[in-house]
Amino acid sequence: MDDLIQVARVHDAQEARILAACGVTHVGFPLGLSVHEEDLPVDAAAAVIRELRPSVTAVLITYLKTAGAICSLARELGVSAVQVHGTIERQELGRLKAMTENLYVIKSLIVGASSREVLIHRVDEFSPFVDAFITDTYDAQTGACSATGKLHDWSVSRELAAYASRPLILAGGLNQHNVGEAIRAVRPAGVDVHTGVEDASGRKSRDRVAAFVKTAREAFAR
Repeated sequence: MDDLIQVARVHDAQEARILAACGVTHVGFPLGLSVHEEDLPVDAAAAVIRELRPSVTAVLITYLKTAGAICSLARELGVSAVQVHGTIERQELGRLKAMTENLYVIKSLIVGASSREVLIHRVDEFSPFVDAFITDTYDAQTGACSATGKLHDWSVSRELAAYASRPLILAGGLNQHNVGEAIRAVRPAGVDVHTGVEDASGRKSRDRVAAFVKTAREAFAR
């Protein structure tokens, strides 16, 4: 999973093709959300996923809290990876792995919402049932735990990346201007970007995505 470059949120197949052409390895589809609005209904998202080239992995990003609901949505979409945000019980993650042997499970760790000690504890708690972690930023003003467009303390993510036995993906406020510095500071297995590569209309900018991918790859290679 090293050198993962994920872009979250697409509106249609054309936008997905732009991401693939720019070298993005993973595309995130936010569905089953408790915050933010969904960009696509499930059937439309499934149609986009079916058109993705084999080199690109589709990832369900969700706030669903039960293994059954997550498994059902993942199967409906036809994805092999899921990114679980929000509060979920350890037992539900265990059930999810038991129900879906080949599903790659990523669990979020929200920096700013909890102390370092709590985040370390969550790494220990969830590691047996997940394949990777993703650190993201808590927005105290809105209560959002993803797609905030805000940075967090990278030293916390660096500590978690060094501590965890699972790969760690870095998210939160990244763009083409800071992703290289972020990778050098944290040494993550991957990076995730959402709002940082969008234009004023809220759609993905080909130039910004291409610059983000180029800078990330150069930083990973060092």
